[in-house]
Amino acid sequence: MPLIRHARHDEVGTLTAIGLRAWEGATSGLVDVASMRRLAENAFADFLTNNWLSVSLIEVDGRPRGWAARENFDENISDLWIDPDVQAQGLGARLLADIELRISNDGFETAKTKTHAQNAAAIGFFRKHGYGVSWLSTAYAPKLDRDVEFIGLSKPLAEADTELYGR
Repeated sequence: MPLIRHARHDEVGTLTAIGLRAWEGATSGLVDVASMRRLAENAFADFLTNNWLSVSLIEVDGRPRGWAARENFDENISDLWIDPDVQAQGLGARLLADIELRISNDGFETAKTKTHAQNAAAIGFFRKHGYGVSWLSTAYAPKLDRDVEFIGLSKPLAEADTELYGR
């Protein structure tokens, strides 16, 4: 049975490896993965070292298999990575539901995230779970030395009260 819990600092290496494997799949065809691998690995390690308190992970049989983060503890899901070996098994959906509950419990009415516009798998995943496109933008990515299109997605978390007063 999958378990969702807070990450620990001593899991940074394991979570970096998961993020890196998932990133390689998500960016294949968009960037030269081989030449960017070391940079991406360092970025994951730095992020997780500095922000592990904002990370929730999902484990199966005592082994971390994915993680999600709210870097600023706000309504923005900054990361959601599932090990490619266990993708399409419902772990991402469970982790997403957990992070949405945390966002809602912290008083936010909407969950938000972003990805590069060519990441069809991530866009499809979030759309399947009720997210709609809220913006599209192009920004210069210095590490890639080119413009990259990003897409913002959002989902209302609170159900609208449709009953009228006094029925």
